[in-house]
Amino acid sequence: MTLPLLLLLILVAMALAYQLVRKQAIKNVGGVSGIKQLHSLPAYYGYYAALWVGIPALLILLVWFGLHDRIITALMIEQMPASLTAEQSSGQVSLIINDIKNLATGNITSGRITEDIQATADHYARLRDIAQMTLWGLIMAATLAGMSLAWRRAKPEFRARNRVENTVLVVMVVFSSIAIITTLGIVLSVLFESILFFQEIPWTQFFFGTEWSPQIALRSDQVGASGAFGTIPLFTGTLLISAIAMLVAVPIGLLSAIYLSEYAAPAVRGIAKPVLEVLAGIPTVVYGFFAALTVAPYIRELGDSLGLHVASESALAAGLVMGIMIIPFVSSLSDDVINAVPQSMRDGSHALGATQSETIRRVIFPAALPGIVGGILLAVSRAIGETMIVVMAAGMAANLTANPLDSVTTVTVQIVTLLTGDQEFDSAKTLAAFALGLTLFVVTLILNIIALHIVRKYREQYE
Repeated sequence: MTLPLLLLLILVAMALAYQLVRKQAIKNVGGVSGIKQLHSLPAYYGYYAALWVGIPALLILLVWFGLHDRIITALMIEQMPASLTAEQSSGQVSLIINDIKNLATGNITSGRITEDIQATADHYARLRDIAQMTLWGLIMAATLAGMSLAWRRAKPEFRARNRVENTVLVVMVVFSSIAIITTLGIVLSVLFESILFFQEIPWTQFFFGTEWSPQIALRSDQVGASGAFGTIPLFTGTLLISAIAMLVAVPIGLLSAIYLSEYAAPAVRGIAKPVLEVLAGIPTVVYGFFAALTVAPYIRELGDSLGLHVASESALAAGLVMGIMIIPFVSSLSDDVINAVPQSMRDGSHALGATQSETIRRVIFPAALPGIVGGILLAVSRAIGETMIVVMAAGMAANLTANPLDSVTTVTVQIVTLLTGDQEFDSAKTLAAFALGLTLFVVTLILNIIALHIVRKYREQYE
């Protein structure tokens, strides 16, 4: 029985419980004419029944799919013949168990099928069948118990609305807590791995080193494996490309937002705004191809004609294309914020004799500034986290330079590079990716705090 079908059956049971208990509540007061005797509307009695039918069944399903495979595997291992695990390493035993599961489910196995493996696979299949029947029994029992409880409580004095609202509130708190706990878990996991990294590499070398070469030497005579973990070149490249992108995106995006909201005719706005927002839906790999095949060669040829040395992959090419990509983030959000400024403020400014441009500069822009700063902050976060364009247009060389014509790399590119391919998870090279992620998280958090301070400062002046 597949999971979607089980979920569909639970939803059907919830709908059936809603209808039956709702009708029963109406029946208990003598029909529709006696609905006023009910504490809550009949629909709340139905909602109460649906919640009692659905929530326990869904909880059982969630716990079951999280634990049943481990339980079945443990029971299977207890019945495995000793000949299968004798003189076998833990990795070989895991491979045998995986073959048994594949054989039981009809998939391809990696080794020869012996009589013991076939017998164990048959036992595993029987355990799965028993588990499936048990799951059905538990869900049916929970459904019937919830239905019975709601049926008995469908009385005029029962406060169904209060119970439903409290239950919904608890569900909302649980899901909010899941989001918070997930974020906390991500931060703690990155922090834990970063601590392991700093136990091997000094933090002074990581934060103040000017050379990035994370290749660890496996032998004393190995060439090209210096093991240098200085992040200054990475953050320099990240800030350089992000700054170029913002120099392109902020003026164009902000001016286009002012034009569309204050000067453009409705027909022009209806066409230009959707066309501009199409840029946000283009995959980043397309921008990367555009930067690598069009923008970068053009910049290199232009530099050669001016007598400048331009790398085949430069920060300028990546920054320009990245700026084009994030123009919709600045333009769309700024346009929405500017349109949210009350029309009465515009009318008052015009009534005092201000021109259109003076109204924009002295009234609309100060009022919309907090939202505009938020849009710019979102664009900065988008620029810092971009990877594909940098890989294809700026390269992967960790050069410490402020020259936009040189090849550079960013923090996100190096994180992807460090975690690509078969790596030892406990090596300093792999753990460096978590240290980079933690540092980038802290830097982004500081930027958010600074931006929030700026927003509050200007908002207080306006208010």
